[in-house]
Amino acid sequence: MGLNLGPPISRRAVLQAAGGLLIGCSQQPDFDRVHLRLATGPAGAVYRRIGGALAEHISEHVPGAVVTTVPSGASTDNIRMLRAGEVHLGLTSLDALITGDGSAPEGLSAICRLYDSHLHLVVMASSAIEEFRDLEGKRVSLGARDSGTEFTSLRVLGLGPVKADGRFLSQAESAATLRDGEIDAMFSLTGVPTPAITELAQRHPIRLVPLDAQADALFTAYPGPYAPAMIPATAYAGVPATRTVAVPNVLLVRNDLPDDLVYAITDTIFTYAGTIASESRDDAEAVPEAWRINVRTGISTASVPLHPGSAAWFRDRKR
Repeated sequence: MGLNLGPPISRRAVLQAAGGLLIGCSQQPDFDRVHLRLATGPAGAVYRRIGGALAEHISEHVPGAVVTTVPSGASTDNIRMLRAGEVHLGLTSLDALITGDGSAPEGLSAICRLYDSHLHLVVMASSAIEEFRDLEGKRVSLGARDSGTEFTSLRVLGLGPVKADGRFLSQAESAATLRDGEIDAMFSLTGVPTPAITELAQRHPIRLVPLDAQADALFTAYPGPYAPAMIPATAYAGVPATRTVAVPNVLLVRNDLPDDLVYAITDTIFTYAGTIASESRDDAEAVPEAWRINVRTGISTASVPLHPGSAAWFRDRKR
């Protein structure tokens, strides 16, 4: 898929238009349309919600940019679509992105780190599953195919080792089948809180199974993308604080997008993160995970290089 980017746009022109700071002209420059596709995630996932909010704000605040979202299985599906040229931007968890030698896939770079996902292991409150090893032989959703949940939950089970009867279901499908007793537990690598689990907890008592030992095992086996974390007691109705593992999420971009365009996209993300986090716009809900988007952590993309346009934006913030 070719990029419909039109003629090159200077950074000065983009930023002047974005801020309305025009020199010697009473109107904003008229740029050719830039049509971009942003890969998000499955139904019931934070990726779907935050991806939609990012697309809306980029379309509104970057002159000439029109961003449409593309539903997907999530992380590894998004990486595949980016490498194939099917999309221009995509969300992914850092562990699914980094290859065995610690590098990112060729042709891709990061715009920024966004927020951290937490690995949830959810069971109904009446379940006999009390700890990770109780998953042995149980019916467990490992997330949708090509998702970050699938990637990380398979790693966790491999380090266990626990042999579960794995099912590959989206966030929404996992919550529904868990509620109906068709599976015994579900993994979900996602922001906190995540819509599918929130809705389930509001209607039925649930529990989160601690994964602190699994966090230590991941950190030891795969240094870099993992850190011990806590899902707070305020996240889900009736569920106490639970130890688990966190994984950063990044916004990826194809390297062939112009530097000036990526600069303007980066500026929009950090300028409007608070709006995305707190305001409902039209039929879209607020995205509380966006409160975690900030300049200090945004530059921390581990071994994944920043796109030159994004790197230039971060350098300008230091001046």
